[in-house]
Amino acid sequence: QWAFCAMKGSPGARTYYNLLRKRGTGHQAALRQLGNRLVGILHGCLKAKTIYNEDTAWAHLQATT
Repeated sequence: QWAFCAMKGSPGARTYYNLLRKRGTGHQAALRQLGNRLVGILHGCLKAKTIYNEDTAWAHLQATT
């Protein structure tokens, strides 16, 4: 649910999901991978004691788009 909702508010999450789908990943699998990525981003924020930043979180996608 979190991953699905994130696609509406986060351009980075939407881009990541679309990239997975282009590679042939099914809808449910792409949502799971997006959810896993979001958990990783949350973990990084908590570990570094920083707030979420859209540009930093999805910076790796800027090179692929």
